[in-house]
Amino acid sequence: MELNSEVITTPPRAAATVVMLRDAAAGLEVFLLKRHGLSDVLGGAYVFPGGKVDAHDAELDMATRLDQTPQQLHAGLNEPDIDVMTAASLYVAALREAFEESGVLFAQDASAAHATRAGALLREGCAFDAVLAQMALRLQTRSVVPWSRWITPRVPSVMNKRFDTRFFVSAVPLDQIARHDDHETTESVWLRPRAALEQYRDGQIELAPPQIMSLAHLSHHSTVDSVLREARSRRPPIIQPESFEQDGLRVICYPGDERHSLRERALPGPTRLCYHHQRFEPLEGFEALFA
Repeated sequence: MELNSEVITTPPRAAATVVMLRDAAAGLEVFLLKRHGLSDVLGGAYVFPGGKVDAHDAELDMATRLDQTPQQLHAGLNEPDIDVMTAASLYVAALREAFEESGVLFAQDASAAHATRAGALLREGCAFDAVLAQMALRLQTRSVVPWSRWITPRVPSVMNKRFDTRFFVSAVPLDQIARHDDHETTESVWLRPRAALEQYRDGQIELAPPQIMSLAHLSHHSTVDSVLREARSRRPPIIQPESFEQDGLRVICYPGDERHSLRERALPGPTRLCYHHQRFEPLEGFEALFA
């Protein structure tokens, strides 16, 4: 993973991602996709399903195709500084991207057969809203709960694009199977948050800092219900990492760090990561991720 030191002057692009969760015998697991190695956004890294908000997301027939009104979604997102349709578009984008990248269809009464049929229509060239209309499906926005908001710094660490990404958490529907699409993503896996971070530490997978810190946060939970309870109990933190050079190394700090412009913590775990030995890690060592 190459570091980037160029200051980016363009505003961040709105994006949305769904952190899909399930309860397994060994505890809470999270679904990760490996992005295609030629992707210009985190190529080769493991990520949560998600992507950019599309202009068509706001054009969806929301009265018919959503289980909540745009006003309800705006209230649920808890971001009074954005308008109602922008908030609704973020939910639509999250569910659309989750379906396009993982095949999981968050729609009312949608079975695995519905997801298979919808995927076939999508591959035939049908737009997402047309698929929903043809199959008379209503997106289940109540299935996803706002978790956090990450805004790429002007001096990013791993890519030359900026995003303003809303992270949602959700239980994967029990009768559907999440998998990679063999196009934008080439591999997929369910892992316990700590196990994913251990594989990153050992060089088996690549992760970007937002995924590292999100997995560290999720490692504090043992069940899906525990994650959803936390998500519903507080306002999603806004996380704007700030980067700097120290002793020849790139350091990313988070709210609550002495070098960050915001002194109030937004996340559990370390307040900074250092790029060392081709890995982002806490200065205090790997175990600091779980403090």
